[in-house]
Amino acid sequence: MAGKDSETTAWYGREAGAYTTRTRTPPEQALTAFMSLLPAGGSVLELGCGAGEDSATMLAAGFDATPTDGTAEIAAAAAKKLGRPVAVLLFENLKEVERYHGVWANACLLHVPRPNLAGILKQVHRALKPGGLFYSSFKAGTAEGRDTFGRYYNYPDEDWLRHAYGHDRWAAVEVHSAMGTGYDQEPTEWLHVLASKYD
Repeated sequence: MAGKDSETTAWYGREAGAYTTRTRTPPEQALTAFMSLLPAGGSVLELGCGAGEDSATMLAAGFDATPTDGTAEIAAAAAKKLGRPVAVLLFENLKEVERYHGVWANACLLHVPRPNLAGILKQVHRALKPGGLFYSSFKAGTAEGRDTFGRYYNYPDEDWLRHAYGHDRWAAVEVHSAMGTGYDQEPTEWLHVLASKYD
């Protein structure tokens, strides 16, 4: 099961310097809400950590955060910023079982090819402890495609996304939409998903 698109991965490798030093608007409200629902000092896996800002926030708040990224050049930049190792982890290589209180995947699973997303979400579910929380965000749409940089996006709508998560796998799957932007600075509708695993 491949959770990556080779053209997208190559783009992040080439653009790692610019991508990890850009001015970024962090998802403060979503991250604050996510942390408030976790046990103090809980373990959190971050997928697609980028420059590591969100992991830095979680570490500063006392969480046992494990930042990872699927691109070696970006993981190296994050490690330099955080002053700690950052593993190169492709989504399909997530093999842990009931290890984390939370998984944070901001603006990264949106690059998983549509046919493979449900399988990747199952792997995230397996990595969570009972009662664990999983945050992810996606650029909304109705059909997969590429942006002006050639990066692949699965562009789901809410119904498609809920089906990919699996209606009977999670205790709750909350989805809300909000307007924002991305690296391309284009106005974008985002879908923010917070899922909780059964206790």
